[in-house]
Amino acid sequence: MKDNIVLIGMPGTGKSTVGILLAKALGKDFVDSDILIQVREGKTLQQIMDENDYLHLRDIEESVLTGINGHHLVIATGGSAVYSEAAMNHLRHHGIIIYLDTPLPELRQRITDYDTRGIARRPNQSFEELYAERTALYRRYADITLNGAQHTAGEMVAAIVEALAAAQ
Repeated sequence: MKDNIVLIGMPGTGKSTVGILLAKALGKDFVDSDILIQVREGKTLQQIMDENDYLHLRDIEESVLTGINGHHLVIATGGSAVYSEAAMNHLRHHGIIIYLDTPLPELRQRITDYDTRGIARRPNQSFEELYAERTALYRRYADITLNGAQHTAGEMVAAIVEALAAAQ
């Protein structure tokens, strides 16, 4: 039964903020995979990357995502979730995947802590390169794509509820 809603997208798209409000609006529980990672590891995402590397963080993320087995959830994934086919297939099996597609210029304005935010990326990979690489993956896995440009979190929740009703 596909009763979970999975939010994917770049850092700064508002997955966590929108996810909390969406869960409240739909009477679902909310799960933030970045927080699950930090609680499990006892470290921030940036600390994990500083002590190891971005691939280690992605491995942890895959383990955490494939371990989510609940129902009636809104799941905000980390931006790098789409690098794991196993994680995305697991999430898709139990949920509808919604891509919050926010244009690069708007993300650049929102992300002011790129180097310290704990974004799983190759060393010296620019935000623009990361955006181009991930966008193809987000589109590949998305059941529904919504334009996240210049919308409040409340407007995004309304757009998601509308898109889910139309997909029924």
